[in-house]
Amino acid sequence: MPFTPSKPSPARILARAAPEARWRPGLDAQPFHSEIFASASEASGAGLALALARDALTSDAADGAVEDTRQVLWVQDRAAIRLGGRPCLAGLPPDLRRRLIHVAAATPEDALFALEEGLKCRDLACVIGEIAGNPRALSFTASRRLSLTAERHGVRLWLVRLDAERDLSSARMRWQARAAPSPPPRWNPAAPGTASWHAELFRARAHAPGEWMLCDDTGTLRLRSDPDTDVAAAPDPVHLARPTVGRSLAARARA
Repeated sequence: MPFTPSKPSPARILARAAPEARWRPGLDAQPFHSEIFASASEASGAGLALALARDALTSDAADGAVEDTRQVLWVQDRAAIRLGGRPCLAGLPPDLRRRLIHVAAATPEDALFALEEGLKCRDLACVIGEIAGNPRALSFTASRRLSLTAERHGVRLWLVRLDAERDLSSARMRWQARAAPSPPPRWNPAAPGTASWHAELFRARAHAPGEWMLCDDTGTLRLRSDPDTDVAAAPDPVHLARPTVGRSLAARARA
């Protein structure tokens, strides 16, 4: 019988990728299990998790893959819902509003079960989870199970740790996130600014630790410069109009 080589697992494909010394948005071969530590008093953890997820899915599509339109699973335990609330559909990117599956778990154990079962489903584009604190159920063994399941089935997980201490974990990439000042809006100074984060990558397999200012620029994760000097390059609307001394430009042209 002729030998038929088996298809390599997503984890082996990721391991063969050349290591990058410095992380940046848009990289290929992003890890399958990441953690984001953030305060429950702000939405920086969930916001950065969503931005990183979209960045990974966009990078996959840029490599020639078909645009991923599968469902996204979002799991929260009861404590996370009490601290930060449920995902708001109206606040999600338009392309995700109709394909979000939300699971409200009563306990951290139930949330971990839902996360692991979701990672086994290849009909999902990715999984986002939110768990508050450092529950005993989220041990290193449980974290290892999530990592192996994500890598075996090729479904990425971003687990947000709300008000949690940095404990042992097998997550391939671990972030500390907090909200950052938004850059000034281009046209309307009273409008809300672009979502921005100060993100510290304190553990990663293929990247050196570092800190970045990140922003969600119309659905694309980008690096930001110093927020004190990061002003959108656009003409000042005050200087777009010239004084006409009480007469319109059309009247001046006819004169």
